[in-house]
Amino acid sequence: MISVNDFKTGVTIEVDGGIWRVMEFQHVKPGKGAAFVRTKLRNLRSGSVTEKTFRAGEKVAKAQIDNSKMQYLYANGDMHAFMDTETYDQIELPEKNIEYELKFLQENMEVQVIQFQGEVLGVELPNTVVLEVVQTDPGIKGDTASGGSKPAILSTGLSVQVPFFINEGDHLIINTTDSSYVSRAQ
Repeated sequence: MISVNDFKTGVTIEVDGGIWRVMEFQHVKPGKGAAFVRTKLRNLRSGSVTEKTFRAGEKVAKAQIDNSKMQYLYANGDMHAFMDTETYDQIELPEKNIEYELKFLQENMEVQVIQFQGEVLGVELPNTVVLEVVQTDPGIKGDTASGGSKPAILSTGLSVQVPFFINEGDHLIINTTDSSYVSRAQ
């Protein structure tokens, strides 16, 4: 059991029959009434996000999550194969379980596969990934780095807004939490 007062971003808990990861939390102590903790939780089974409020000091069950480092191998129809980098065991995950993550996954990429009591819940990506620009409008002389932005389609099919000076073939660092452009890769 864990007290809601000890919540940190990334903690996994069991509430209402679901496995949840704390994405955000805020301790609130109103001038009148009891203190409480306002949270934003992501369901690790369905991927849905919800907001939930707990009374200060309330206890919830901490979920024991196992992470294994695995390598993304290939897609086989709507199933995606991953291989454990230590034991070489392979697992397949259905596309519906990793829909968001597929925007960033490339063959041979290493990720963390999340499991709860033997049940595979999904994939945890690194904070940033490097992807190649496959389609964007050409930059025009005079466009500056502080100018505006234009859409670019990356090698995985992801579309992001990038500065005008980015061209096809450039490799970009992309933030996986909000699908945003960070910088050009060296």
